[in-house]
Formats: sequence, C-alpha cells, structure tokens
Amino acid sequence: MDYPITAVARLAGTTSRTLRHYADVGLLEPSRIGSNGYRYYDSAALVRLQRILLLRSLGLPLPAIRAVLDTEGTDASAPALRAHLEHLRGEQQRLDCQITAVLTTVEALERGEEPMPEHMFDGFDHTRYREEVQERWGHEAYAHGDSRWRGRSDAEKESFGKELAGLNADWAAAAARGIEPTSAEAQDLAQRHMTWLSGVPGVPRTKDGSLPTGYVRGLGDMYVTDPRFASNYGGRGGAELVRDALGEWLSRSS
Repeated sequence: MDYPITAVARLAGTTSRTLRHYADVGLLEPSRIGSNGYRYYDSAALVRLQRILLLRSLGLPLPAIRAVLDTEGTDASAPALRAHLEHLRGEQQRLDCQITAVLTTVEALERGEEPMPEHMFDGFDHTRYREEVQERWGHEAYAHGDSRWRGRSDAEKESFGKELAGLNADWAAAAARGIEPTSAEAQDLAQRHMTWLSGVPGVPRTKDGSLPTGYVRGLGDMYVTDPRFASNYGGRGGAELVRDALGEWLSRSS
C-alpha cells in the first residue's frame, strides 16, 4: 500500500513542498509517480521519512542526513531507529519532569500559595544526570561541574550548545562519507572535540591541566555503547569513528 504526497505530508506534519524538496536533493524519492503526476510513498519510504525527521530534530543538515541514510542502507533502519528510540525515551522522561514541575507551580499559584523552589525546575537542565555522573566520576566532579555550569550566562550556555551541535553534525557527516580515523579530516575533528571537551564543566584534569588519557578513551567507549550518545553521531558507526579518531589523536599526542 502506498500513500499520496498530500496524505504523507499531513501524517508527518510537514508540507508537500518539503517532500518534493527532499526528492530534489536526493533525500527521499517517491516510490512511484502516478499517471496523474501525483507522487506516492510506500512503507519503506515512510520509514526513511521518519528517520529523516528524527535526524533533523537532532540538528543535522540535509546533506549529512542523506549521507548517513545512504551509508546505512535499508538493513540498518531498525537498529538505527532503536538508538533513536532510546534517545526519545530519555527526552520523554525529561519532558514528563518538566510537565510535572510546571503543573505543580500552576496549581500552587491557583491556590494562592507560594511555589516550592525545590520542585520548580525538575527536568530543565543537566541535573537530571546527577546520579549517573556521580556514579561514573564521583560527587566532587558533579558538584564542580554543576557550579561552573550554573555560573554561565544564558548566552554562554546557548553558544556551548550550538558548538556541540555543529561538532556532532560534522562527525556524523564524516562517518557517513566513510572517512578513516587516521585521516587529516578525522584528526581535525578530534582536535575540535578535545578543545570542546576541555571546556566542559567538571571534567577531570591531570596535574598539568590536561585531560586524562584514560578518561578520554573511556568517553569514546561510552559514545559507542550508550545509544543516547551514539545517536548524536548518526548511530553506532559514527560513534565508532569518534572513539577511534580520539584514540589516534591521543596516541599521536603522547
């Protein structure tokens, strides 16, 4: 069974013009074009569209998305979607916390009461990872990072997020093109990654102020094994590129 372009646009919450543009840039071809000129999409095309929209939500540009999908092939759709599913579940949990926090505030205000500050900001920032950070790297690391993060201005936080989104997108695009971890491009990305990582609040340091080699290699392994991180780089293949390129960068720098 296939669906006309107008129905697909309505179901996906997009426009027919957008779907035609996806075809023009080689991202999503219709499964067939009817004698009346209408474009139709089958189930495989709908799965690809779902992946496109998920990758767009992560901030990847269209050329990078096309490269990721073309490299993965149809056999990788289910594993890739499962990685996205884990990411979405994490986001769902965060949004549930935000909804509860806002609802609690609204109900308190409607009763003429003063909202309780300790319940007003659940799900709004990185503190939702507190227990995981403390378990992995200790209470002191979390407390230091939390203090530094809260000390940043809104503009600084926004700039930090944009820098990370751009770096992640470039890693995903590089992985989609199949570049080698030892290549100049991958090593330039590894240098950018290390520079960005050095600015992350609370990361451990050696006595000379550099990042511990074991810590960086451990992060690389976590990028691969944790679907939440792998999804940032377009899937496990992208995360493996990051891990291996960082490992190569560390070896050259030692």
